[in-house]
Amino acid sequence: MEPGLEELMPRLLPVGDCDLAEDFDPTVPPRTPQEYLKRVQIEAARCPDVVVAQIDPRKLKKKPTVNISISGCQPAPEGYSPTLKWQQQQVANFSAVRQSLNKHRNHWRSQQLDSNVTMPKSEDEEGWKKFCLGERVYSEIDALSDNENLGIDYMKVGFPPLLSIVSRMSQATVTSVLEYLISWFGEKKFTPELGRWLYALLACLEKPLLPEAHSLIRQLARRCSQVRALEESKNEEQISALNLIICLVSR
Repeated sequence: MEPGLEELMPRLLPVGDCDLAEDFDPTVPPRTPQEYLKRVQIEAARCPDVVVAQIDPRKLKKKPTVNISISGCQPAPEGYSPTLKWQQQQVANFSAVRQSLNKHRNHWRSQQLDSNVTMPKSEDEEGWKKFCLGERVYSEIDALSDNENLGIDYMKVGFPPLLSIVSRMSQATVTSVLEYLISWFGEKKFTPELGRWLYALLACLEKPLLPEAHSLIRQLARRCSQVRALEESKNEEQISALNLIICLVSR
């Protein structure tokens, strides 16, 4: 190395003249620390000052993939695959919801809950399933009894994901409830009540996502694709809801 360059780039392992055996051969494994350091110096001196990477320009012409590949997801039924424009619009709407939620979280957290709202503890899986889905969906009751009082009985139909409710949920609780609902969905049918809560919980997840959250939402997307593929009646509203969740997870 030239003296001027050596002043700008001092040696990391300065080695002075050392007594090496007359039969020193840099091509064989070193036998002493001095031989090792000398061999490193020789190899470094042989390295070119400038290295140019060989890049195949043909590979640069390939268009990058638009969405993240989720292994195990089944394709949409013929004629029900969402357009790119639709997906981009849903992602934009979802981003706006997330930003608004983060901005006003403290305000909604300070709002008093109605007297009939009792949020379960984070570890109460059965309690959260009934709270979100209602006893009617959770217990798979086809219809409400005729002798019920007028008005909405949220214990039977489930509480909606009101901002005053979800804003009170910690990230640990959001992840736990998401896990509870995905577990329930793994063996049950998709319902509007479930869809509303899944959308709200996804909007409440904070970035960067924890590994368990990554795993959960991928599992959710795969389950949505399975239900979508098995949708015999081709319910357009339900397929659209399933497409929405798959779109948000993959993008």
